[in-house]
Amino acid sequence: MDKIDFKDLPTYDDCINLNINEIHDLYKNFVNPGQVEFLASFGPGRNVVDKAQGVRIWEKSGKIILDFTGGIGVLSHGHNHPDILAVRKRFQSDSRMEVHKNYFSPYLASLSKAISMLMPKNIDISYFCNSGAEAVEGSIKLAFKSFEGRRSRILAADISFHGKLLGSAGLTGSPEVEFKWPTIPNIDRFEYNNINSIKKLITENRSASNESAYYALIIETMNASSLRECSPAFLEELRNICTKEKIVLIFDEVYTGWSKTGELFHFMHSGVDPDIVTYSKSFGAGKASIAGYTTNREIFNRAYGKLNDSIIHSTTYNGFGEETITALEGIRINIRDNYCDRAKKIEQFLMPKLIALKNKYPDLIRDVRGKGGLLGIILNDSLPPLIKASLKALPSDVFKDKRFFAKLITGSLISDLYNDFGILTYFGSNHEIPLIIAPSLIIEQEDLNYFLESLDKSLSKGKFNLITNFIKYKFMKK
Repeated sequence: MDKIDFKDLPTYDDCINLNINEIHDLYKNFVNPGQVEFLASFGPGRNVVDKAQGVRIWEKSGKIILDFTGGIGVLSHGHNHPDILAVRKRFQSDSRMEVHKNYFSPYLASLSKAISMLMPKNIDISYFCNSGAEAVEGSIKLAFKSFEGRRSRILAADISFHGKLLGSAGLTGSPEVEFKWPTIPNIDRFEYNNINSIKKLITENRSASNESAYYALIIETMNASSLRECSPAFLEELRNICTKEKIVLIFDEVYTGWSKTGELFHFMHSGVDPDIVTYSKSFGAGKASIAGYTTNREIFNRAYGKLNDSIIHSTTYNGFGEETITALEGIRINIRDNYCDRAKKIEQFLMPKLIALKNKYPDLIRDVRGKGGLLGIILNDSLPPLIKASLKALPSDVFKDKRFFAKLITGSLISDLYNDFGILTYFGSNHEIPLIIAPSLIIEQEDLNYFLESLDKSLSKGKFNLITNFIKYKFMKK
């Protein structure tokens, strides 16, 4: 390789001065060309962001965008929360040490204590990593090790999203992860919120001594991508079954955790406690790449309690100093500013008005779902005859996606909200394609009002016009 002069490498100034065509070219050559084709179908993929603060994004074009995505789960605190920036700047200016395997971290220890204060009794041993998928796989590894290999099977739901690593992708039940990767063995799929399907599998998979073959069951008590929830009765019976059969019960709260649904964690609505809970997304307060799982002390001791096992699960960036102090400050802000109450107020204001829009536009809105600050609408995916006829010109590969029409109508509404009203939204991509309405929990009343007024105006254009405008934008304005 030829010697590279550091002066030829891109600088911070080079980054912030790139225009959208230059960024597209870099993605095509060095990142992922498919992303350019997909994201450029929507307005945000054709514009460059200058800065972001609170619930707003400033584009270099001068357009100001109201961000109603909440960073797809990451930005409960909004963009660049001043208190989060302040604690990170203080950590940096004091030259604190990030990580060193030979020293104990006061930041990691304090964050673990804070989480134990918020969790149900006895769920108090935490491990911190970088992503939700890592947290899921760490929790599975912990559950498996707690049986020392005596049990070999795991239960996961048919409606779920647990990540895109090899193990977590195998556990995920969603068309979003349709490629069949090699994964952890012996995953059995049960029907979401159907206790009888779980009972059937447990009955069918027992050892010669009549012990359950399952070391763990993992479930999202609310699946954020489809806005589906488990009933309290289902969770209560599930807890009883797992206790009786000594199956480790894992609640995946990577998306729904940290107050989004009106409780600190969604499972707290039911009063049913897991053995392990995973979390990430807004745990990092919009600035830190951090995730974690917290477990029952008994399970931890069975798995990793022996001296020889105490470092059997570790990563280079476990408990990085600035990441953990960011997460700790994020939790403090969450509790101080009562994010749970904020989420409940979002639901109390938006839900009845979304239902009113469903009644006003029955040909467009099929269902309204959600809890707290995580809401959404399911659109009718039947298409007008003229649109169906025009779509025949598209490549046949497009129609291999059985959810194409649902994506088209939901994507058309997303495009209209952005282009005509400066509102950024997104859709969930599990079995259904809901338009997700999940703003940062710091959102103010006037912005909620503006969103509803804009949504009403978009819906009033009708399905035909929404889709026609989207197709024109996608194929004619490159």
